[in-house]
Amino acid sequence: MMNPTDISFPNLHIYLKNVPDCFTVFGFDIKFYAIAVVLGMFAGGTLAAWIAKREGWSKEIIWDFFYYGVFFGVLGARIYYVIFAWDYYKNDPKQIFNIRQGGLAIYGGVIAAFLTVYIYSRIKKLNALRLLDTCVPGLILGQAIGRWGNFFNREVFGEYTDNIFAMRLPIAAVRARDISESLQAHIGEGENFIQVHPTFLYESLWNIGIVILLVLFGKVRKFYGEIALLYLAGYGLGRFWIEGIRTDTLFIPGTTLAVSQVLAVVMLVFSIICDAVVRYLISHGKLKSIVFCPPNPTEN
Repeated sequence: MMNPTDISFPNLHIYLKNVPDCFTVFGFDIKFYAIAVVLGMFAGGTLAAWIAKREGWSKEIIWDFFYYGVFFGVLGARIYYVIFAWDYYKNDPKQIFNIRQGGLAIYGGVIAAFLTVYIYSRIKKLNALRLLDTCVPGLILGQAIGRWGNFFNREVFGEYTDNIFAMRLPIAAVRARDISESLQAHIGEGENFIQVHPTFLYESLWNIGIVILLVLFGKVRKFYGEIALLYLAGYGLGRFWIEGIRTDTLFIPGTTLAVSQVLAVVMLVFSIICDAVVRYLISHGKLKSIVFCPPNPTEN
C-alpha cells in the first residue's frame, strides 16, 4: 500500500515519501509543474544565447525574441491541447484557463514557436533559418527540463511495465482518465497503486541526447536550417515510440490515430527529405547563397 503522495521505482529500490506537487507562499499554491516549465524556458534561452555568442551573433537578439517565443509558445501549446481534448473541456469550459494542472501540448508550442520565429525575423529583418538553428537546441533543452513538471503532477506515464525504470503511483494521485483498461487489469487485489512506464523520464533523457547532438552538429552543418531539421527528425523519432506507450494519447477526432504519432512521422520524413534535397542542390550550385553557413557569420 502507498500513501497518496508517495512515488516509487521498485526495481531501482527507490521510494520517495510525501512528494508534493506544490508549495504555498502567502497562502498561494505554487506548482512544481510551473517551476519546471519556467526553469526549462530560461535554461533554453541561456543555451540559445550561448550558441549565438559562439557563432558571432549578438545574444541580445535571442533575449529580445525570447519573451515573444515563450508567450506564443505557451499559448500555442494550450490551444493545441484543448483542441484535441475538447471532449473533456466542452463540459467545463472554464477549465481551459486552468493550466496549473497541466495540459500543455509540446507540438502546439513548437508550431507556435516556429511561426513566431518567422514573423519576428521578417519584422527585424533577420535570417529566420539562422534564428531557428540558434534557438532549437534551447527549445529542446526546455522540453527536457519541463517534462519533470509531469513527474510532480503524476501525469504523462505509460502502460504497465516491470522494467528497470518501472514507476508506481497511487491511484488516488492520478487522473482517472489516464488509467487505461490495460493498467486497470494489472492492479492486484488490495493494491492502491499503478505500475507504469515513466514516459516523462524517457522523453527527458531522449531530449537531452538531442541537445548534445544539436550543439555538436552546429559546428559542421552545411546550411542554415539544418539544425532545425535535425531537431524535427530527432524529436519526431523519439516522440513516435514514446507516444505509443502513453495512456493519455490525444487522437485525431473521429479516428484511432494518435495525433502526436502522425505528426512525428510527418516531421521525420519531412526533415530527411528536406535535408537530402537541400544538400543535393547546394552541391550542384542550384540554391541561393542565403542558406549557406559562412565561416564567420555576420549579424544577419
